[in-house]
Amino acid sequence: MLPGSPPVRVQVPTIGVDSGLLDLGLQADGTLEVPPDGTSAGWYTDAPTPGELGPAVIAAHVDWEGQPGVFHRLRDVRPGAEISVLREDGTTAVFLVTTVEQFAKDEFPTQTVYGDIDHAGLRLITCGGSFDGSARSYVDNIVVFAELDRVAPA
Repeated sequence: MLPGSPPVRVQVPTIGVDSGLLDLGLQADGTLEVPPDGTSAGWYTDAPTPGELGPAVIAAHVDWEGQPGVFHRLRDVRPGAEISVLREDGTTAVFLVTTVEQFAKDEFPTQTVYGDIDHAGLRLITCGGSFDGSARSYVDNIVVFAELDRVAPA
């Protein structure tokens, strides 16, 4: 495991993701803030940084105003795929995907996604499932679960 260092970029080569990272917090209703548009991913600053003990969290839109978002193909990630997170300290935390899950937003397993774990983990989150036009939102979330595999030095 690594000491804390903010992430600056996320890469998921198998689905063509290479994005800088914005800082995300919580919204007034307690839900995770999302990036302001579909061009960037963001990391949840109240969670561990990628490589630290616990679940680091990165979120991005599946689409935005009719265009593919950063995590447009997140549902296509498969177990064993690599996710690289470049950190401010110059190191790269390399994670391996363990599972990809789809959860109804109204039954989101908060503890499973954000709760304490005994290793350095990573969660990539986006919307999924069908689109509810009246709510202007997807009904599900796609969550990629990954574990730290190795660290590439600066």
